[in-house]
Parts: sequence; C-alpha cells; structure tokens
Amino acid sequence: MLHRLWLLIALLGPCAQAQELTLRTAQQSGSVVKYDPDNKLRPGLCLEILRAVERVDPGLHFTGLEQRVPLKRVERLLAESRVDAFFCLLKSPERERQWRYAPVPLYTIRHVVVQRAGDSRDIDTLEQLSQASRSKRVLVMRGTAMARHLVNASVAIAEVASEREALQMLTMGRADIIYGQDINLQRHIADHHMNDKLRLGRTVFQEEPQYLALRPDLPATHEERLTLALRRLERDGVLRQLTEKYR
Repeated sequence: MLHRLWLLIALLGPCAQAQELTLRTAQQSGSVVKYDPDNKLRPGLCLEILRAVERVDPGLHFTGLEQRVPLKRVERLLAESRVDAFFCLLKSPERERQWRYAPVPLYTIRHVVVQRAGDSRDIDTLEQLSQASRSKRVLVMRGTAMARHLVNASVAIAEVASEREALQMLTMGRADIIYGQDINLQRHIADHHMNDKLRLGRTVFQEEPQYLALRPDLPATHEERLTLALRRLERDGVLRQLTEKYR
C-alpha cells in the first residue's frame, strides 16, 4: 500500500491534491468528544481531524456533516456504502469484515472504570470486574465494541445511550461502575463538575487506536489520497496536538 501511495505522489505531484474530490460522511451523535459542532472552542476531536485533512489537501471535501446519527446507524451507513468515510472508529474483527480502515491511527483511547469517590474497591482485572458485576451490572455505552468485549469476559453489563446518562446513574447509586473510554469520561466528569463525586480507576484495561473507516468499495486512489493527508498530519504532529487538546 505504501509503495502504491508514494508512486501515486511521484506520478501526479502537486496535481494529486489539486484534483477535486468530495466524499460523503456523517457525524456521530451522543459523543461530544468526537463531534460537538455547537462548541466553538472544542467542536470535537474527530471533526477537527476531518478539517485538518481538508486543510492539508485543499481539493478534498466532505459532505453530509449535517447528519448526526448514533453509532449503530454509522455502522449501517458504512456497511451499505451510503457514506464513503467516517472519522473515527475502533477496529474489531466483525467491523473489518464489513468495511476497510485507513492505516494511520488517529488517536488512542484507554479502557478505564469510573466509580464513586467513596468506593474504595480497586478493580484491576476483568475477573474482578466480572465478580463486581454480580451485584450491580457494569454500565457501558450501547452498541460499542467495548460492550461485546465485556460480555466475552463474562461481565454482566447494562448498556446506556451516553456517558452522561451513565454518570448520572452512577451518582444516583443505580450502578457502581462504568466501563468506558478515558477521554470521553474525563470530558463529561469535568463538564458536569463531578470531580469531587467520582474517580477513575487506577488500571488501564486496554488501549485501542481510533481509525478512519472507509466503505468497502471505496476506490484505492481515494484511500491512498486520504492516507497521504493523514500521514502528513501524523508527521507534522497535528494528530498528537489535537489529541492533547481533548485530554
């Protein structure tokens, strides 16, 4: 793939990026870390990466951002080739059977737990999490790869629509533990002034990179062009700087 990418650059030179290309996409609803267009200071990490791609390749444009759809709908749109690209998705074997991914990692999320500040238990393994879930189910975001990961580890779960809903249930005592992405949970805890009520666990259960997902039949030249833009953002430190902005 890299050989083909650099061959394309050598053959087309500056004209490669000058050619107009418009790709269909969408925004994920219910995930303000990824997409929060009403917030002028932090409009969403994935939205900012998308805009950065457009800046480094001025001939490349994305349409469809007026669509704000839940994760399950994003997956259907990709699998049915009704969008061309989506920023950002985790990989899983099931997903990789349905669509492709550009090879450049956009940012990395860490799997952590959140508990009430007065809960002194340290949950350091999935076995301990499974045991704790016997009294109260562990909250996890609905339809995510994390939910399937916990089920496979014999953790009893309750799926919720958003981190905000999960945090409200935790503070009300309707659950004892949330399992989720550090960057999302930290954002919601800070935004809702819950730092004195809740705490993140000390253990990172897993680290996973987020990627640009592509419809299964996207032309190889389009994928190569997107990859070129992302590699430039990676090389120039833009992806790292944007990630740090949202942590």
